[in-house]
Amino acid sequence: MPLLRAEWWEAHQPLVVFMWIILLVVPFAIVYGAGDTFETVLECIVNDYLTFIVLLFGLFCVSGNITVGGDFAGSPRVNACLLALGTLLSSCIGTTGASMLMVRPVIKMNSWRKRKRHIMVFFIFLISNMGGCLTPIVDPPLLMGFMRGVPFFWSMHLLPILIFNLVILLFVFYHLDKKAYRKDIAEGRKPDISRPGTEFYIEGLHNIILLAAFLSFKTTDSSIRTKNHFTWGAIKEVAVLFIGIFITMQPALMLLKSVGPNLGISEPYQMFWATGTLSSFLDNTPTYLVFLTTAGTLGLTGGITTALGQIPVNLLEAISCGAVFMGANTYIGNAPNFMVKAISDENGVNMPSFFGYILWSLAFLVPVFILDMLVFFL
Repeated sequence: MPLLRAEWWEAHQPLVVFMWIILLVVPFAIVYGAGDTFETVLECIVNDYLTFIVLLFGLFCVSGNITVGGDFAGSPRVNACLLALGTLLSSCIGTTGASMLMVRPVIKMNSWRKRKRHIMVFFIFLISNMGGCLTPIVDPPLLMGFMRGVPFFWSMHLLPILIFNLVILLFVFYHLDKKAYRKDIAEGRKPDISRPGTEFYIEGLHNIILLAAFLSFKTTDSSIRTKNHFTWGAIKEVAVLFIGIFITMQPALMLLKSVGPNLGISEPYQMFWATGTLSSFLDNTPTYLVFLTTAGTLGLTGGITTALGQIPVNLLEAISCGAVFMGANTYIGNAPNFMVKAISDENGVNMPSFFGYILWSLAFLVPVFILDMLVFFL
């Protein structure tokens, strides 16, 4: 609905989300009783949603008090470098933080261009999703794993897979952008800067160290937020949308928990695709937890000892990559996707529709995921 009828959704989003929650909670209470329903909803909100939204809120605020600037023009080389930088930043300040930090500078540097939709699509692929796979503190699915006993630095095992995907996608992006860039130049479009590429600066960088939203607001000049065009709209919309997603997905997750060990999903490639497919349409955080739990119930020995049981390293890698990487398949697979889409629309970038974006991911992401399976998970 927010992607199909944006204006109507903006005016009625809390009411619509509340309606869907009621449509789930009432039948659930009739079948399972009010006590179990209350316990399930409370556990969902306290254990999952609040952890999720507090992390997003903090990173959103911190990134809003950092600004990246300079006089770069949006050329294929500059754009590819910015995507690579943002991907690495995602594992330092989170996919949400890096997305909010980089999205407006990238849009501004390419404001002179007519053909720029692909830039923001690949931005979502890399910065809003894949880049967050290296540390648990900045990515909600991996944070849930860490809270259940996965070692903090274990996710560095995913670095070779990230580099593999990054190289492929940047190669594809560069050639797409080069073709679009030449068409823009041929039409007489030019960047409105006098000395392209001579300056680069970051203001408010100390906030990465603080990593605290309120301290960030207290210690940073408000002019930085003004330069960043910082508003609360994106985080408010995500908070409303995702509480509905978290609560209404509980029946599906309960079903997966009960039948998970009997699904016959025990191989890394199966975990990779099962986790990834559900992460594309449900949120990737609870989906990660379901398949982490499923892996822990298989009774396998060796690997990582967690609160859920022994999980072999290759299974944990597959679950982590499926959740983090395939959250990029749709706008609702990961919270920053929707934020970047909303901000891009606000700034005049003609982003794909919900189903149009899925076509982009089918064309460019799914082939990469097939390569991931063949190289890392078979």
